[in-house]
Amino acid sequence: MKKAILITIFLALLAIGMATAADPIPATIETQGITTSTSGVFYGTMTNTESVVWSESNLDLRNNPPLGQNYNIFRFPISSNYLWLELDLDFLDIDGVNIGDITLLAPERQSVMSYSESIIADNGYGEFNGVQALDTGNKVANQKNFASTEQFDFVVFSDAMGRATTSESLLLDLASQGSDARERFTCPFATGDEGYIPAYCNVYEMGSSFTGSQVSMVTRVSENHIAKSADVPTQVDYSVGLSGTGSVASWINTHVMEGRTGGHLELDNPLGLPVQANFLWNYDTGAPFSGPGTGFMQSVDLVYKEKTTISGVIESFSKSMSVQDAVRRL
Repeated sequence: MKKAILITIFLALLAIGMATAADPIPATIETQGITTSTSGVFYGTMTNTESVVWSESNLDLRNNPPLGQNYNIFRFPISSNYLWLELDLDFLDIDGVNIGDITLLAPERQSVMSYSESIIADNGYGEFNGVQALDTGNKVANQKNFASTEQFDFVVFSDAMGRATTSESLLLDLASQGSDARERFTCPFATGDEGYIPAYCNVYEMGSSFTGSQVSMVTRVSENHIAKSADVPTQVDYSVGLSGTGSVASWINTHVMEGRTGGHLELDNPLGLPVQANFLWNYDTGAPFSGPGTGFMQSVDLVYKEKTTISGVIESFSKSMSVQDAVRRL
């Protein structure tokens, strides 16, 4: 059986395509929406903290890590990293009900979104306004899964050792074993890479911090990564603007690893069996027959970091950062 599989794979058509990008995760049937609005004017002390950690998968989160599961077929170890199987039971009726297709092995996509914010202000006068909205439903390109806007003004009392300290950070972590592009696009002209959206592992972080005796600042955060089809780009945006006295820092950290489709074989009803199989082979590493990795080839490894800091009397500071990760970018 092993020799037969090897011979079949070597006879498969091997093709290398263009590297692509993130395929959003579709929403669950039941979705959630959380919205908060806060406003305050104070003399004295104020604290405000917010945190969000949101994980979602197109399959089952409980078996991760790693993504997917390993199976043993005819004493040959197979992972959903390499082989996708679908059983075609359209011919089978039970009491007049058509069974249809049953997925036996399927690739997995997972996302983790994390947001945190903290403000501590003591011995001074201040004003704070903030609006946060989280929605787990499917979004289109101009809608957001999470958005936050905050305005904060503070000045210390003249006869006190007051201080304000703020920090804010947004992180989006995306990982995928790949997707069948024919099932993920609405646009009839979108074809993916040799019919697939290859595996990827991308992380984006943006944020800012401030500490000082006087500040007037505004921050805006937004992101979307849940969508019904791969036509919708994943987007992360962060901006900060302020003036004051103290120290400010703002940064962006990214690590992008993207794949290409290597060797692949599509079998429909092999040996007359009602099975559709997509077999992926990375012929650079030998996977799945030897070596680590997935059936896709890694062809991009990009690290981008940027950080700006200012200390002293800050007449004006602004920084805006944006990432669009998509198979079809706008």
